[in-house]
Amino acid sequence: MQEEQRLHELDIGEIATIREIQSAQLPAKFFELGFFPGSKIQIKHKAPFNGPICVSILDNNALVAIRRTEAQHITTTSLS
Repeated sequence: MQEEQRLHELDIGEIATIREIQSAQLPAKFFELGFFPGSKIQIKHKAPFNGPICVSILDNNALVAIRRTEAQHITTTSLS
């Protein structure tokens, strides 16, 4: 069963598809980096103490670190 979660709730190693982005809350750079609905992502690392999350965008082989506050605005559907 596919489960819908916010990006910051995913576990390390988990693969998901971006379902929705609250674009009013995020800068345009996210779309330029490959964060858009339908993109497949994998969580590579989560820094402690509410630090950044390292995300691999599997569609374009990019590795991006984003703030947890930004990750809260991205809804995903888990694939793994």
